[in-house]
Amino acid sequence: MWTALLLIAVLLLTACNGRRSERVAFDGQFFRANASKVDRRQREQFEVTVSPVSASLDGAREAGRYEAIRYCIQEYGSSDIEWAEGPDAEDGTLRISNDRLLLRGTCTPA
Repeated sequence: MWTALLLIAVLLLTACNGRRSERVAFDGQFFRANASKVDRRQREQFEVTVSPVSASLDGAREAGRYEAIRYCIQEYGSSDIEWAEGPDAEDGTLRISNDRLLLRGTCTPA
């Protein structure tokens, strides 16, 4: 009985550890990033929010790019993106509000 409980506990801990290993650090920091479609009828248009930008602007840019690529691959099977407000924009032109970076783009599958 105790052996079975111990085995179950080990399996549960192993499963929890796997989720953490999927996290990706950018510029040595972890960011919360979320990609979502802008309009239900036009899934190809998306926006990404990334926070906290105060941890690292360069890291937030790359976390946003990564999340956008994941979104386009999941929705269309392609990583091609046409940026409206992208991570390569000049520092002064990036949309940052409340410690969040906002990126917008369109998935452009071949």
